[in-house]
Amino acid sequence: MLLGLVVTAAVLGGGGWAVQQTMADVQAAPPVGPSLWIALGSMAAVGLVVGLVVAGRVSPVATFIPSMVLLAWTVVYALDANRALTLLPDGPAVNGVVREIVSGAHILLRGGVLALLGVALFIPVLMPSRWARRYDEDDDDYEEQTREGSYY
Repeated sequence: MLLGLVVTAAVLGGGGWAVQQTMADVQAAPPVGPSLWIALGSMAAVGLVVGLVVAGRVSPVATFIPSMVLLAWTVVYALDANRALTLLPDGPAVNGVVREIVSGAHILLRGGVLALLGVALFIPVLMPSRWARRYDEDDDDYEEQTREGSYY
C-alpha cells in the first residue's frame, strides 16, 4: 500500500512538476539548458518508477491505488471539469513549487495522460498471477501428508 502511495505521488508530483518545467523551457527562445535536462530526467525517473511497479513482482495493490486515483480524477474531469480542476490546491497562499506541480498535473489531466497511465497501472491488477502467493520450498513440508487412509 505504501508503494502505491509513492507511485501516486511520483506520477502527480514529479510528473506534474516535470511537465510544467518542460512547457516553460520550451516556450523560452532557446529551449536548452540545465532546467530542461532536469525536467526530462524527472520524467524519466517517473517513467522508471511506473515501469518497475507495472513489470515487477510486487503486490497488485501497488498499482491498484494509483490507477484508481488517476482514473477517478479523470472520470470527475469528464463529468465536471471545473470541479476536477479545483481538487488540487491552487492560489496565492500555496507554495510556488506546489503551484507548478498543480499546473503540470492539470496539463496531464486535460491531455488525457493521467487516464492513459491509470489504465496502464490497472492492467497488472487483472493478472491472476499477481494475486497468487510466491512459491516457498518450506510449504511442501507443511502440507505433506501420508497417503494411507486418504481418499485422493
